[in-house]
Amino acid sequence: MTATLIDGKAFAAGIRARVADHVTRIREEAGVTPGLAVVLVGEDPASQVYVRSKGKQTVEVGMASFEHKLDAETDEATLLDLIARLNADPAVHGILVQLPLPPHLDSDLVINSIDPAKDVDGFHISNVGLLGTGQKAMVPCTPLGSLMMLRDHHGSLSGMNAVVIGRSNIVGKPMAMLLLGDSCTVTVAHSRTKDLPAVVRRADIVVAAVGRPEMVQGDWIKPGATVIDVGINRIPAEGGKTRLVGDVHFDSAVQVAGAITPVPGGVGPMTIACLLANTLTACCRAHGLVEPEGLTA
Repeated sequence: MTATLIDGKAFAAGIRARVADHVTRIREEAGVTPGLAVVLVGEDPASQVYVRSKGKQTVEVGMASFEHKLDAETDEATLLDLIARLNADPAVHGILVQLPLPPHLDSDLVINSIDPAKDVDGFHISNVGLLGTGQKAMVPCTPLGSLMMLRDHHGSLSGMNAVVIGRSNIVGKPMAMLLLGDSCTVTVAHSRTKDLPAVVRRADIVVAAVGRPEMVQGDWIKPGATVIDVGINRIPAEGGKTRLVGDVHFDSAVQVAGAITPVPGGVGPMTIACLLANTLTACCRAHGLVEPEGLTA
């Protein structure tokens, strides 16, 4: 048996098309254009590529894109002043501060200075609390994308056993909350979990978000389980090059799982698509407009 591949690239393209349709509709009917502001501090090459991609896709779906690039030496007061201005700007519905920030800046302080209603990354402590108590929140993009793909593949997730490997605030914890919200029985496992392979083997759904290349082996997977691989790790390849792999050993897992996301081309493309969906949702909430269906948790 070979697993069904869950094509994140195609799925993300579908999400972006639905976002673009909704953006066109609210612009025509309400005269409102969603706006996303991205703040980049410093010259981190991976962040620069990511920010460029975000800006391009924002414009492609008909939204307004605002980019703010600051020197790596920018002080905290200057950055907080910029965020305060964006919070007050009615043309900006979503604010994203690209992480990681330079070490002299307090990431938690910066993230929590964003208006929670404009926090399209879903990292503000208020949104974390709202998600944890099952209320309407801005949901982190990677877990939201993972949930969308699971719902699309299974329909209802009710009653399924899910194991989330990883306990980060960005993926592991919010993913567990989302799965609980869809009535899964959820175990949060991590590198210290005793007999981790046995814990994973009980799962109908495995979400691997531990940040260790190819850690999850095929013989950890229950036959027919659905595997969502959130990991993006660069490892050495032949000829002095590198290649991207996930947290799951794909070649062995694909022989056992019922469905699996590849790396690259699985969860990755969903992250920006969900960022756009969150910006649209934030805009609709700000203006009292109907929210797009199927694009929120």
